[in-house]
Amino acid sequence: MVAAVPGVPFDSGVITDPARGAIAATSLATVDPATGTASEIRDGAVAWEDGVLTYVGPVDGLGGGVWAQGFDGCTIAPGFVDAHTHLPFVGWRADEFETRLAGVSYRDLHGEGGIYRSARLLADADDDEVLAFCGPLVREMADLGTTALELKTGYGLSVEAELRQARLARRLADEAPQTCSVTLLAAHAVPHGMGREAWVRLACDELIPAAAADDLVDAVDVYVEDIAFTLDDLHAIAAAAARAGLPLRCHADQLGPGAAAEAAVALGARSADHLNHVSAEGIGALAGSAATTAVLLPSSTFVLRTTPPDARGLLDAGARVAIASDLNPGTSPVTSMPEVIAMACSLYGFTPLEALAAATFAPARILGFEGSRGTLTPGRAADLVVLDGDAFRQVPYRPGHAPVLHTFVAGRRVGGR
Repeated sequence: MVAAVPGVPFDSGVITDPARGAIAATSLATVDPATGTASEIRDGAVAWEDGVLTYVGPVDGLGGGVWAQGFDGCTIAPGFVDAHTHLPFVGWRADEFETRLAGVSYRDLHGEGGIYRSARLLADADDDEVLAFCGPLVREMADLGTTALELKTGYGLSVEAELRQARLARRLADEAPQTCSVTLLAAHAVPHGMGREAWVRLACDELIPAAAADDLVDAVDVYVEDIAFTLDDLHAIAAAAARAGLPLRCHADQLGPGAAAEAAVALGARSADHLNHVSAEGIGALAGSAATTAVLLPSSTFVLRTTPPDARGLLDAGARVAIASDLNPGTSPVTSMPEVIAMACSLYGFTPLEALAAATFAPARILGFEGSRGTLTPGRAADLVVLDGDAFRQVPYRPGHAPVLHTFVAGRRVGGR
């Protein structure tokens, strides 16, 4: 049992001085940055100064002069890193969910609904309306333990509208309590009235260079699918991203097999995302890659009721695997990384500690935070959560429960309950 001992100033169990803190709990779960594997310490503690971790380990190793607040029956873990969302957007599409339940496929909705509908909603809203819609979502994510996340364009479907969405993403990042990275989804859907090849040329010649020149984005993404873009398009956009000095990401093999995972690896992409229909060759390519992380999106699989990816095959082959929410208004209106972790365990067969590593350390690397976030390690940011339950396994064991008592970003409390 962890006893509360005199410590830094607290108000009802909440640290009020973000510059310096120390907390102890019945369990501490973290990820080894050398191996990417998660483990737990009984009666563990962390301490930080100026937002940076100074100690992680057994509570009795804190040493003299360091006092900690104790959280008996609780777990300290790294803050969750959500490396695949479609924020900023505006408006929900619950009626499409009902339509799919009645038997209409995502493909059938794609022509006028889906991405195109969200593009219309974004175009019809002014900037303040978009940010007013998104602000509560990122704060809800903070309450549920997300300390860093990706923001993404892709609902603009014109050069200026994509750049507008990127500017909105930067504004949202400035207002959000979390650390954010912005991705230019340069090829999400072919704009109405334009051929696919023409849009890819425009994205390569105008959109990507403009977004890079104005420092609006941190990466470039492509949706490779038979209803979207081809492997040739992926190569063209990868070349444009490289010219702009931006890393590549790829929506791959979601609705059907298309060898997109293998292509993403060959191009040195930071991630191949979805992978519901990844092939054995794709699994082998990802397992052999030092650059490309497999990103699985369990809540999208759940909402679409589609084929789950071979998650165990990826893990057992040695691929680096992340999980993310895919927060979007059509196929994954999910803000909760604890819920995603529960789905990864129950739907995909992750162990709890595999899911922890996939929700923290692996996605931090994708977003360029590998040296600063994603694990409880001295010298890294004090991004952490205090969870009710005396071991991390309680998180996936209780889907639907909100386990986060406190969320800290760089030592400052930004959420919880």
